[in-house]
Amino acid sequence: MITINQKIVAVNQLNAMKPSRQKLKILQWMGKSKKVYPFATIGELDFELEMRLRIMRAAVLMNKSNPGFATFATTRCNEKYWYLDNRGAIILKPNVLPHTALNDIFINGKKYAFECATAMLIIFYKAVLDSIDTAIFNRLFAGLKLYDWQYDADLDLKIFNSTDFLPGDCLYFKNPDVDPKTIHWQGENAILLDRNLYFAHGIGIVPGKFIIDFLNTKRKKNAKREAYLTDVVAIPNFRYLSQFRCLDDRGVFRLQEICHPANLIVSEIGTKTYLL
Repeated sequence: MITINQKIVAVNQLNAMKPSRQKLKILQWMGKSKKVYPFATIGELDFELEMRLRIMRAAVLMNKSNPGFATFATTRCNEKYWYLDNRGAIILKPNVLPHTALNDIFINGKKYAFECATAMLIIFYKAVLDSIDTAIFNRLFAGLKLYDWQYDADLDLKIFNSTDFLPGDCLYFKNPDVDPKTIHWQGENAILLDRNLYFAHGIGIVPGKFIIDFLNTKRKKNAKREAYLTDVVAIPNFRYLSQFRCLDDRGVFRLQEICHPANLIVSEIGTKTYLL
């Protein structure tokens, strides 16, 4: 259910937004849900839709860039822009612009390796960067640090429990009987791209069953519990971030042209589905 200014709005009443096919799909998921998705204005709703598309696009770009999967002890980064502390945190170097360093991860992925929580934060930061003015991004995230679930206050992640998922949500697959020798596979964070299609760092763009089957190979001997998708959801604070959205001279919402979500293509090859 969608509400705007505390009034229920049907999806077919939002034609003035001229939603793209991808936006319309998310709107339909919202509209059919029993959960209430409240917005103060149509502009706020449109910003969330755009950011969700950009989260999905950033996940696809990370998959293409193919940074390595690593534990905190084996994390690596491009030392031209970042340095590593003794915990494995990736920290922006002085006099380096945040947008330059962040984009480098999606250009030179082979120079990077990190675990899945850090990957999710990088995807969220990239989506924000591509949704607001670059100068504002650099100001908001001047001291950018990439480490586990330690995120900048201006990202303001919202972590909650729900079974109503939307494309662009970060979800969590738990492996309760993980092998202690591979404790880093105790779970996997993943971005929902479509119904039963996810990006999971270190695994790829795959159906949920593939992630569960993979985690099940990382269980201890005589394990009795299988991996499963939890109801934990993490998303940026779209409402807060919407105040930084780009407007043109007419006051109309416009976006950075980097990685436009219209370029998101779904391709089916055999029994597999790919986002290009």
